[in-house]
Amino acid sequence: MLFIAPEERGKGLGKKLIRYGTENYSINEVAVNEQNPLARGFYEHMGFQVYKRTDCDEQGNPYPLLYMKLS
Repeated sequence: MLFIAPEERGKGLGKKLIRYGTENYSINEVAVNEQNPLARGFYEHMGFQVYKRTDCDEQGNPYPLLYMKLS
């Protein structure tokens, strides 16, 4: 998961972290809380697309997740 403090958003930090992860660790999938449209929009802007949705998070809590894959 990637979290950027609200006051630091829009400065390119998220983009740099995504690039670092994809280039150095071959990360091409992420899980995003469906109730966080800003996160979904960010990942879509970075080239990720939803390929799966679950009603609960990975701990079984009622937080729907969107699984996104880099296209």
